Amino acid sequence: MANTILVGAQWGDEGKGKIIDVLTGKADIVVRTQGGNNAGHTVFIGKKRYVLHLIPSGILRPRKLCVIGNGVVVDPVSLVGEMEELNRLGVRVKNLFISESAHLVMPYHRELDEQRELLKGEDRIGTTKRGIGPAYGDKAARTGLRMIDLINPGRFEGLLRFKIKENNEILKAFGAKPLSFAKVHAAYRAAGDRLKPFVTNTVALLHEAARRGKDILFEGAQGTFLDIDHGTYPFVTSSNTTSGGACTGSGVAPNRMDEVVGVMKAYITRVGEGPLPTENQEIADLLHGMGREFGATTGRPRRCGWFDAVATRHAAIINGIDDLAVTNLDGLDSLETIKVCIAYRAGPTRLDYVPADIELLAKCEPVYAEFPGWRTSTSRCRKWSQLPLRARSYLRSLAELTGASLMIVSVGPAREQTIFL
Repeated sequence: MANTILVGAQWGDEGKGKIIDVLTGKADIVVRTQGGNNAGHTVFIGKKRYVLHLIPSGILRPRKLCVIGNGVVVDPVSLVGEMEELNRLGVRVKNLFISESAHLVMPYHRELDEQRELLKGEDRIGTTKRGIGPAYGDKAARTGLRMIDLINPGRFEGLLRFKIKENNEILKAFGAKPLSFAKVHAAYRAAGDRLKPFVTNTVALLHEAARRGKDILFEGAQGTFLDIDHGTYPFVTSSNTTSGGACTGSGVAPNRMDEVVGVMKAYITRVGEGPLPTENQEIADLLHGMGREFGATTGRPRRCGWFDAVATRHAAIINGIDDLAVTNLDGLDSLETIKVCIAYRAGPTRLDYVPADIELLAKCEPVYAEFPGWRTSTSRCRKWSQLPLRARSYLRSLAELTGASLMIVSVGPAREQTIFL
């Protein structure tokens, strides 16, 4: 398998959790490289459903090493809760390593996140209010706290006391309640004691593993168009969700990477605010009626639309995507006609790329090509040859329009509902 970066090629929620779980069967190590517990990867094994927010999906396979890299922002209390939930479900969390350089998400980050969203009103971004943006803001401002601080009790107490005092002044300006140093300190110190055995220099660990020829899978959170630099700014997350983020978020150099796999749905979804050119209420109603497309972290219904080849082609260029994993094909099984956006039109102008100007993107109208539906269930297909001819034609067209090779097709949430080409 070699060293593989897996990224979302759309607006997140593409089904990366399942694809990572499937690919981990061929990997030795799985590394989460960015984001925080605002992300959620859902994996079904048998009748059990696992929702992972910070811990890499590889934890569901025994003897796989899992790493939370330096590019992740970690809520220690949330992470301990996630570990306890996995233990309750029969998954022993032991082969986990957490970067000592990973920054912490603190209670004042969550409070600031919420207050800023309230202040923006109708112009809100639609964050999960988990404090991820403010945590990355502190990191960029060089005032953040890190895992290495958390596991050093004396240092952590002094740093936290100052940060609580500083942020209480900011919260006062919002009219929000001040935070109790004693309560925050007690909760985070308890979490720090629980996590200390897992904290290490993960850069050294990964380089040693690469030197020994281990296969490493780099797991991204969110999707390309939520990237802080390349997404639909400002309706984005606060980290680099694209393939470059796997390098900076893990400390493994670009020339050590062998392959980039892009995960995308057979249609489009996004959570939160911001433009979505192919958004379509009819397909949203269809998918929600099937019990699909509700956020793993928030439970919010996702916005849905037709497949956007302009966006995924853009994602392929930015990420250097070699191979594609197409998920949720079975969500389209009942449709008579399926639309695919092949270009945008802004007034008299035809666009074949995603404009950086958010106001221009909001005005873009999709130019559609239509494909005949297959009108039969694909959920029991296990080989390419078992898929209906029209489904195969549709998938080939998606790959051709995106500019990458088709590698995996997923026809349901279970591991066995996966077709390898």
